[in-house]
This record gives sequence, C-alpha cells and structure tokens, in this order.
Amino acid sequence: MNPYWDTNLFSFFLTLLSRLFSGALFTNPAADEIQLGTLSLVAFSCGLLSPFLVLKRMSMFANALSHTVLLGIALAFLLSSALFGATLLQPSTLFIGALLSALLTALLTEGTTRLFRLQEESSVGLIFSLLFALGVIITTLFTRHIHLGVEAVLGNADALQRSDLFLSGLYALLSLGTILLFFRPLQISIFDRSFALLSGLRPQLLHFLLLFLTAGLSVSAFRAIGLLLVLSFLTGPYLIARLFCHRLSLLLILTPAIGIALSLLGIALSRHLLSLYDLPLSTGGITTSLIALTWLVLYFARAYIPKRKSYSITHNSANL
Repeated sequence: MNPYWDTNLFSFFLTLLSRLFSGALFTNPAADEIQLGTLSLVAFSCGLLSPFLVLKRMSMFANALSHTVLLGIALAFLLSSALFGATLLQPSTLFIGALLSALLTALLTEGTTRLFRLQEESSVGLIFSLLFALGVIITTLFTRHIHLGVEAVLGNADALQRSDLFLSGLYALLSLGTILLFFRPLQISIFDRSFALLSGLRPQLLHFLLLFLTAGLSVSAFRAIGLLLVLSFLTGPYLIARLFCHRLSLLLILTPAIGIALSLLGIALSRHLLSLYDLPLSTGGITTSLIALTWLVLYFARAYIPKRKSYSITHNSANL
C-alpha cells in the first residue's frame, strides 16, 4: 500500500522525512518515491543544461528537437520491427531514434539557414513544423498499437517504474559529468566565440554536444514524464533563477535546485488534491502550472520591491 495515501500537503513531507530517516525510501514500488526520484533527476538534468541552452539562444531549438524526436523514434521502431520483429519500445531504439532525429534536425536547420539565407529562428520553426507533422502522421498511421502519440507528448508521470528512475539517474550522472568536464570550454564558447576559436576550441562541436545531450534528455521524456514537463524544466527554473543571479556557476547550482523543489511540491500538491478533494489531476500538469505560476509571482514581486540603495545613490547623485 502507498504510505502517502490520504496525506495532505504538509503530512506528505512529514511522511517523506520519516521514511528518509528510517531508510525506507524506494523500498515500496507503489510509493510516490519512484515519482519523486524520477522527476527530481530529470529536473536536475534539465537544470544543468538549460543555462547553456538559453545563453546560446538554443531554447527554441531545444523545443523543436524535443518534438522532432517523435519522428526519429517512430522510424527507429518501425525499422527495428521490420528487421528484428521487435514489438516493444526498447531503450536502445529510443536512443538511436532520438540521436538520428537530432542529427537530421540540426543538418536541415543549418542547411536551410545557409541555402535560403534565413534567420536561424525561421529555419528552426520551418523544420520543427515539418518533422513534427511527419512524426504525428507516422505514429497515427503505423504505431497506434504502441501508444506513441499523445502519451509521448503528455507523458504519464503518475505511473512510473523503477526502470524510469534508473534511466533518469544514469542520465543525470552523464549530464553532471559532461558539464563538469566541459564547463570551461562551454563557458568560453558561449560568451566569446572568437576567443574560443583562437584558443583552439571548437564551438561547433560543443554546440553538437549540447544538441545530443538534449536529445538524450528527450529519450527520458518519452519514457517517463513527457515532453511538456521537460520543456517546463528546461525554461522555467532557469528563468526563476535568472531573476536573482547572473553568474553562470551560480545558475548551474540554483536552477537544478529550483527544479527539484518545484517537482517535489508538484507531487505533494497532486497527492493533496487527490486525498482531500478526490481530484485525480495530472502530476505533470500541476508541476508545469506551478513552475509558470512561481515565475510569474516572483517576477512581479521582484519588479515591485523598492530598490532603496540604488534609489538613494541616484537621488544623491542628482542633487550633486
């Protein structure tokens, strides 16, 4: 039985703390800890990647990539089923399909930009619409029996398994190791591309590194929580952190922390509404709405907080 059944918002965290100190976390497959761990690990991975994606103005590209992987995964599944008789979506199939679609999206976007002399945003929008439409058509026509349509976009964060937790944990370690290893080259290539070239770095290779990391993150999204929630984790926590700090090193700490905190609060709120009001609302939808609401409240709160020190300095300077 789920130990979090009939808990409200506050008793949920009390139960979580008691199970944490007693060493009972993740011992019950029916408990919400699988959900807590998976969403927290995905939020952690997104928090490590999102500062680089936003600073490199790749957030729209990440949005496009997270949708165009649908085409790659569908084609990879159809090809594996035709060649090997596969009837299930294997992790290797998802990963290969995501990588191929990421490469195709990158090549088509870059080729469209250079061939037709379009802005990168216009090329991304064009390729995104084309590949995503093809993916929806293929999944609708040929993959109805594996439920790869709406479920892949919306996800099902309320029915996660240990395999989802394990995959999210592996990818979180991969993201952390990559960022720690390439932090300095990524930082230089983002803020000064010319200096990066003079220093012998290859910004284009680093660009594709972020691209493939985002593709791998999309694999976790398809298997676990859905693309919409991942996109929220890629943008929302970073925008919230950006309200309070501007240093990249601090953003890489604060952004994952905000994402993890909001994912925990979203799961607790979902359990609260189900237990007290019998409202079986989607955990992914609640968490996404919570991220947007948190940014909106903090943005206006920060905008209306009087900056007394800066005002006094300006006022005294004007008098002088």
